[in-house]
Amino acid sequence: MPTPTKIQLHKTSKMLELHYGNQQYQLSCEFLRVHSPSAEVQGHGPGQEVLQYGKKNVSITAIEPTGNYALKFTFDDGHDSGIYSWDYLYRLCTQQEQLWNSYLEKLHAANKTRDPETQGVRLIDPGA
Repeated sequence: MPTPTKIQLHKTSKMLELHYGNQQYQLSCEFLRVHSPSAEVQGHGPGQEVLQYGKKNVSITAIEPTGNYALKFTFDDGHDSGIYSWDYLYRLCTQQEQLWNSYLEKLHAANKTRDPETQGVRLIDPGA
């Protein structure tokens, strides 16, 4: 189980920096929020995931250790129920590009957006 050797929140850029020895990763607050391991986001089983959208500007307001195995984040949208184990955080770091691209594809397919101020509208051609 890889444990970060350094954790630093950059509030201005809304990035969480994680170090694993000489490896360094940066995860955006938005990325962490939409990939929360909470039941509210992941559901209670396969196929029950709840797509998070409109989280582009979300920030982390607090980080709390959970035992010696995880972190709990409080986000400024009120979400605070996910427990991010060291293994899960490392997976988010090492699979960030694939996870992000998959998330963007799901947003597009659902006609949703990252922007909290914008809602997608699907136009229907009445002549079709």
